Amino acid sequence: MNTDEKMPDGGVARSPAGLGPAARVLWSLLLAAAAALAGLLIFRGIQERVHAESTLAQRTEQRAVPSVQTIQPKRGALAADLVLPGNMQAFTDAPVYARTNGYLRRWYVDIGARVRAGQLLAEIETPEIDQQLRQSRAELATAQANYKLAKSTAERWQDLRKTDSVAQQETDEKLGDLESKGASMEAAGANVKRLEETQAFQKIYAPFDGVVTARNIDIGDLIDAGGNGPGKELFHLAAVRQMRVYVQVPQMNSRSTAPGTAAELYVPEMPGRGFAGRVARTSDSMDPASRTLKVEVDVDNPQGVLMPGEFVEVHFKLPAPVNSLTLPVNALLFRAEGMSAAAVRDGRVVLLPVTIGHDYGDSLEVVSGLRPDERIVVNPPDSLANGQVVQIVPAGAQP
Repeated sequence: MNTDEKMPDGGVARSPAGLGPAARVLWSLLLAAAAALAGLLIFRGIQERVHAESTLAQRTEQRAVPSVQTIQPKRGALAADLVLPGNMQAFTDAPVYARTNGYLRRWYVDIGARVRAGQLLAEIETPEIDQQLRQSRAELATAQANYKLAKSTAERWQDLRKTDSVAQQETDEKLGDLESKGASMEAAGANVKRLEETQAFQKIYAPFDGVVTARNIDIGDLIDAGGNGPGKELFHLAAVRQMRVYVQVPQMNSRSTAPGTAAELYVPEMPGRGFAGRVARTSDSMDPASRTLKVEVDVDNPQGVLMPGEFVEVHFKLPAPVNSLTLPVNALLFRAEGMSAAAVRDGRVVLLPVTIGHDYGDSLEVVSGLRPDERIVVNPPDSLANGQVVQIVPAGAQP
């Protein structure tokens, strides 16, 4: 059978059947190589497709796992200095009133004057009291004269009774009259003493060392001691050699501000200058409205630099907590069940309830609920759940 074919140029091409044995073997090898190459290309394409699908599935799975950044809690508190506002008052502060009625004759001190205990502040003119005193002295003199007469009469009747010249009844009457006149004399004497003491209140004296913070009278003013109503305040005195500062301390710090705790006071008008003080006493009871403890800090003021009514900042030197840790504010979760921190253990989230101590603004003191070696999630998402799988990325990397 002739299998030759004519070529377009007139030549003749021979089919494999028309070739010799060596040519047929070579042709078979070429066909096998072509088939193998085609199979290899097909396998390579399938393998790349499977690898791409596996890579896509792996990346999808990785993207489904949240990536987080973590930090470790810092040991110790940032500071042991509690700063609170305080209200400064004089150690002794008292108004001065009159004890007698009259007109102001003269005053000797004005506001800002520093006085000593017993120093004369003002004088009151009391014409009515003076007249009453003269009258009571006259009544006392009359009572004394009547008593002397009753005494001599009683003595004579007692002598007459010894001789039975008078009746016993008459003698007893004279003795009773003597006792009556004696009681009247004592009452008149007590009234004179009362008016003399009232007249002594014409002069107003300072009750203690201090500074005059108010003068509410002037010469000629009518002075009412308050017999028919509240009296008028004449002066107001404040003892400023030592000052009291009242501070409302939050409940969480109340145990650390016991009597004897050191404090430093600062006045805004004198920056950089501190005044040493010490907690003198506390109210030992919490204000139910604000949950604060009223604390009194005493501070010496020998030069009178501090003034009553000033606003001051009180710095308490509190003992630093031993086992406290600090975390930034953005490392905590604020939820309905309370405050917690998200720790990562073995690639899973563990929500740890924590107890907060001091608030330092950008960070918080954690007094319980954390270990120093915990890895805490920074900026935890609200959807973070207990037991959720997460992956940790280095600080600064894009989560």
